[in-house]
Amino acid sequence: MGWEKGFIHEKTGGKKDQPNIWGSNDLSETINFIYAEKDSIWGADDDTDIEYIYQELLFSSPTLDITGEQIRKAWLDHINIEEENYLWVSNQKAFDLMQEGKIPPETSDPDLNEHYEMIDAQLTTEIFGFFAPTKPIIAVELAHLAVRTTARYNAAWIAEFNIIMYSLASLETQHENIKDKLQWMAKEARKHLPNDSYSAKMFDFVSAQYQSGVSWETARDSLHYKYQIQQADGYQWSTLDESCSGCFAAGINFGASIVSLLYGEGNIKETIKIGALAGWDSDNPTATWGGLLGFMIGKNEIEKVFDKEFAVEFNIHRTRKGFPNNGIDTFENMAKKGIAIVDRVVESKMSGRVDLKKNQWIIPIK
Repeated sequence: MGWEKGFIHEKTGGKKDQPNIWGSNDLSETINFIYAEKDSIWGADDDTDIEYIYQELLFSSPTLDITGEQIRKAWLDHINIEEENYLWVSNQKAFDLMQEGKIPPETSDPDLNEHYEMIDAQLTTEIFGFFAPTKPIIAVELAHLAVRTTARYNAAWIAEFNIIMYSLASLETQHENIKDKLQWMAKEARKHLPNDSYSAKMFDFVSAQYQSGVSWETARDSLHYKYQIQQADGYQWSTLDESCSGCFAAGINFGASIVSLLYGEGNIKETIKIGALAGWDSDNPTATWGGLLGFMIGKNEIEKVFDKEFAVEFNIHRTRKGFPNNGIDTFENMAKKGIAIVDRVVESKMSGRVDLKKNQWIIPIK
C-alpha cells in the first residue's frame, strides 16, 4: 500500500528520515518532497489503479448500477495473479476470494475476509464522489457495491465519508475560503457516521483537539495514545492485528487523515506534509486529501504552489494490465471519460440535464 509506511514523527520537514516498517529508506536521507520530472510518466499505484478500473468499468458499462459480477470480472481482467500485483490486506483477500468464485459483496464478508475493517476501500472508491457532483447521497449509492467489495462496518462508513467529501467539493457555497468550506464539508460527511461508531468518535476527538488549539503533533500523539494504546471506544485493531498493531486499519488511518485535513486548513502542501508525517499507512489518506484539494484548486494552482510543471501522462500498466495503448493514458483523456460518466449520472440519477452549449450541468437543488 505504498512505500511511506512507518512511524515518522518530526515537527518539520528537512530532518533525518527514519526507515519504514520493512527497514528500508532508499529515497532520501531527509524528510522532504520528491518530484518526478515534468517529461516523465506517472506510474500507477494502489491509490489510483483500482479507481482507474472502476472508471473504465462505468465508462464502458451500459448501466451505472454495476453488479458484483462486473466488478469481479474487471478485477480478474486487470489484476495480475501470480506476479507482484500491488494488492494488500483486504484488497488481496477479496481478490483471492474472487479467484475462488466469490462475488462482491461476499468478498468482504467478515466470515470470509478477516481484513474487512482495513483501509482498502478508503483509497479505492473516492472517485465515485466526483461522479455525483453536489449529490452525496447519489454518490454513496453509486459506490455502495464497490465499497463493499472489500469493506464492512467502520471501514465502509469511512470510505463513504471520503466519497461524500469528494461529492461536496463541487458544490458552490458562501464560504469565504477553502479552509472554511473544507470544515463545513467534513461536518456534513460526519453526519453519515453512526454516532456510536469508533469512526465517529475518532472524528469528534480529532476535531476537539483542533478546536482546542493544540499543535497537530500533539493531536496526532493524543490520537495514538487514546486509540492505539488505550483502545478507547471499542477500537481494538492494534491488538487484533498482530502483524503491525493495526497499522493498515481503517480507523486509526482515518483519525490521522482528519488530523491532516483539519490542520492543513486547505493548504495542499501543508496537508500532504502533515498526512505523510502522521505515520501509519500515511501515503493513502494523504493521497485522498491531495486528490480532493487538487480537484478544488485545479492544475494551475497546484503547479503554482509547488513551483513545478508536472507530467500529464499516466501508466496504468505499472500495477495493472489489459488496457489499450500498452497502458499509457493522459489525465486529459481520463478527465473526459469521467465527465462523460457525470453526464450520464446527472441525466439518469439526478433528473438533471447537460447543456453542451454552455458546458454546464443543470442539477436540481432537491
